[in-house]
Amino acid sequence: MLTIIFFVALIWVTWKLFVLGIKAAWGIAKILCTVILLPAFIVGLFMVGMVYVAIPVLVLVGIGALIGGTSA
Repeated sequence: MLTIIFFVALIWVTWKLFVLGIKAAWGIAKILCTVILLPAFIVGLFMVGMVYVAIPVLVLVGIGALIGGTSA
């Protein structure tokens, strides 16, 4: 009986750690994309001469940041 309880608790803890790992990875990916990859993408568009594409992307991202921004 104690063995069954142990294995159920082990599976439960493993599942909780798996879910926590997925949430942490998703959070890190969102931060990485918004802080590093998006500005690098916009700067790259400017560098290769695609200013007419980069400016609307910058405007859309700016509007999205203003509307969807969180307040502390």
